[in-house]
Amino acid sequence: MSSAIVSTPIKKVTTFSFAQMKQNGEKISMLTSYDYSLARIVDEAGIDAILVGDSASNVMAGWETTLPITLDQMIYHGASVARAVKRALIVVDLPFGTYQGNSKQALSSAIRIMKETGADAIKIEGGEEILESVQRILSAGIPIMGHLGLTPQSIHKFGTYTVRAREEAEANKLVRDAHLLEEAGCFSVVLEKIPASLAERVAKELTIPVIGIGAGSGVDGQVLVLHDMLGITNGFSPRFLRRYMHLYEDISAAVSSYVADVKSSDFPNDKEQY
Repeated sequence: MSSAIVSTPIKKVTTFSFAQMKQNGEKISMLTSYDYSLARIVDEAGIDAILVGDSASNVMAGWETTLPITLDQMIYHGASVARAVKRALIVVDLPFGTYQGNSKQALSSAIRIMKETGADAIKIEGGEEILESVQRILSAGIPIMGHLGLTPQSIHKFGTYTVRAREEAEANKLVRDAHLLEEAGCFSVVLEKIPASLAERVAKELTIPVIGIGAGSGVDGQVLVLHDMLGITNGFSPRFLRRYMHLYEDISAAVSSYVADVKSSDFPNDKEQY
């Protein structure tokens, strides 16, 4: 096997590990998690990084967008994950309304996440427009993963979840923003749903790792929403999503079998009683 597909034996993945993995040409694996039980499985399976994403708003709480989830709720999910994880780098999203336009609030939000969850870093959406918040958070020694391209917290601005940065002006701004985030001190950047050629260009130009979701294979790592790749969510099938299981059907069948066994008095049987 080539070294590019072998996981480096790291006791605890850190932001320094991220930088080393990019330098060594080793792809970085990242998934979301929001609770203790699944985070423990994901961590023990060898994932490099876990994102406690504001996608919890969708897959855990049932909201249509990521906007409703609160800082307290993100802290709850982050702490649940941190209690399970021994190896993976844990990154927690700063939710909508906790950093935009107010760098003091941004720092306060980031400090709460770091103190109350046990996470290793925070993630923040945006480029030049949130640079002051980025700089203030970094000045406190809190690692930041940036996020450019399709930024779900800005969905009402975009009005659609379509691919971003197809036009030259938006593509140029994305490249400029990526460099600004790196120069400010971010340890990594997520690029979501942009043309693969643009994502590859950014990954080559930056010295920090670039993690993609719907951004092609030319980046330094990949992230998916756990509930999507396990097939727990249903009716959501973007081009970039590969389902590794189909748990919606499996869980539904298991529950149906349980209901039938209870109704028929087949469960519990003699061996399942005291």
